[in-house]
Amino acid sequence: METSLAVRFLSGGMNIVLVLALAPLFEGILRKVTAKVQSRQGPPIWQPYYDLLKLLGKEDIESGESPAMQRFASWLSLAAILTLAVLVPMGTSLPLSGAADAYLLISLLTLCGVSTMLAGLAAGSTYSLVGMSREMMSLMTLEPLMAVVVVVSMVHTRSMRLDAVLNGSAYVQAGLPLAGILMLGVAIFAFQALIGRLPFDIAEAETELMEGSMVEYSGPKLALFKFTHMAKLMVYGALLVSIFAPWGSGLPAPLNLFALLAKLLLLVLVVTLVAATHARYRIDQAIRYYGGLLGLSLVALLLALYGF
Repeated sequence: METSLAVRFLSGGMNIVLVLALAPLFEGILRKVTAKVQSRQGPPIWQPYYDLLKLLGKEDIESGESPAMQRFASWLSLAAILTLAVLVPMGTSLPLSGAADAYLLISLLTLCGVSTMLAGLAAGSTYSLVGMSREMMSLMTLEPLMAVVVVVSMVHTRSMRLDAVLNGSAYVQAGLPLAGILMLGVAIFAFQALIGRLPFDIAEAETELMEGSMVEYSGPKLALFKFTHMAKLMVYGALLVSIFAPWGSGLPAPLNLFALLAKLLLLVLVVTLVAATHARYRIDQAIRYYGGLLGLSLVALLLALYGF
């Protein structure tokens, strides 16, 4: 029993190490491919590592209205994304399958957005408050999408256990899994917005809000938020892969990890192409887009409840 528990904690620790090590690399690949699509040279793929190290070495200047809340929000964002990484399979079996359920997963997904809202509120500047309000509007329509994705999987498996929900559960219904196929389409079209990339980076919109909620942040706190933003691409991608495309996870190590990284790289390329070829949406356009996806997800939930 103790050995089994030790192995599970070691597996969870490996997930955290993978995210810490590879999230900036995926960000670097995204920047490089974006530059190539736009006929630019672009930065080296190692640039995100340099950016994070530079920010961590800077003086931590606190210029917001509530420095204590700013510190709390920055660490909360990092803690939420790393805890989520422990609960998501990263090429291997689920590390802590018996230690959490699908409700905790949904709560952590929401907490990642709440930390950004707290950051903007604690900063107190005009730009940060506008960014916070946009983040709140997005949170109210986007987070239910991920919740419905997980709930549909719960309905299909009749279980809240993560090892059941995060194992291709969208397709376990007998016959043609209409709900799972519909939710796959919703997840694909919502992924760009879930990770806050163009054309859905409205809450930070550099040309309008000068980084929005992050405008009053610098040094280590900004590094934590930047890393969380990078890690979302990897962790949210691994979550969607485990629900909708888990094939290859049963391969022996390290082939199962390579299979996951290949699927994540494909997601990065799709995100890059969309971001490089689309202009930023206005907040009203984005909300209408999110609302349409939310309506489709509710249709999928009804189909799942009726056994389709």
